[in-house]
Amino acid sequence: MNILLNHILEQLIEIQNGQNWIGGSYEKKLNRVSDELIFIRPKKDLHSIAEIISHLTLWRKEAILKIKTGKGSKTDDCEENWLSNNQLKLKGWKNIKSEYDSSLYELIKLLKEKDDQFLHEEYYDTDFKGNFNYNFLLKGILHHDIYHLGQLGIIIKYLNDKTSLS
Repeated sequence: MNILLNHILEQLIEIQNGQNWIGGSYEKKLNRVSDELIFIRPKKDLHSIAEIISHLTLWRKEAILKIKTGKGSKTDDCEENWLSNNQLKLKGWKNIKSEYDSSLYELIKLLKEKDDQFLHEEYYDTDFKGNFNYNFLLKGILHHDIYHLGQLGIIIKYLNDKTSLS
């Protein structure tokens, strides 16, 4: 039986491109933004859309590594955690978004090969410096995605307000 894992997968997919009670999905929000706004920080202390998506991709790839090997490699302090807009502009929005989408599909594919027992297996978390079960990791990914989905909503609102005043 994969009741728990399927529930996690459903939530992950709904947050990315489904109909959420909390509002729009990543797909819905990102489709409302023109490419010229992707690298703009609407306020000094808010990240750009590109920075958020790159950050999410890093942690999703880190989750994939943990699932595949039982150990992570990144910490909050690593340089890749928050790449600058200048670094991200060199990559280009198309590549950033493609990596983001690919990491989602890879995570989903990987989890579909698992069963509920997997959620109780442990991995070593480099950032938290200890052993945790995969249920902790996957709930963390979901919470992280939801948190930043809310941030994206605020960022997009600021960007749209600024451009409508111009």
